[in-house]
Amino acid sequence: MSKTYQRILIHPDAANKPASGAPCNGCGVCCLLEPCPLGMLLSRRRRGACVAVQWSDTLHQYRCGALVAPQEMLQNFAPSAFPTWIPGLSKALAFAAGRWIAVNQGCDSSVELEEPREAPMTLQISPTIEKAAQLGAHE
Repeated sequence: MSKTYQRILIHPDAANKPASGAPCNGCGVCCLLEPCPLGMLLSRRRRGACVAVQWSDTLHQYRCGALVAPQEMLQNFAPSAFPTWIPGLSKALAFAAGRWIAVNQGCDSSVELEEPREAPMTLQISPTIEKAAQLGAHE
């Protein structure tokens, strides 16, 4: 059976993916690959990164926005629908998110990660071109 590959962009400070069944460390791999059932609803798609996944600079972890910022997620999902209901619905959303992402149940992703075969190409601008660009911007 051949392997299927998918490229995902992961924050450079994210932890390595734990083994399946090990405690979740917020690596974000599962949410960056595809949304959970709740994420499908919020993202309005079945494939690709979930719109609810958020990087925390403080914790150096990915977090589910539906769990840590449910009111914000609801406002993004339905900005004008039922504004007075959002505070109450946000509590229900956080509870549902905790169930759907299996909080405290351990890593449920069996994905095997591989480093990219080649480093992404970086563009370096020579000092001459950079100086010319700055001069052109001032004219």
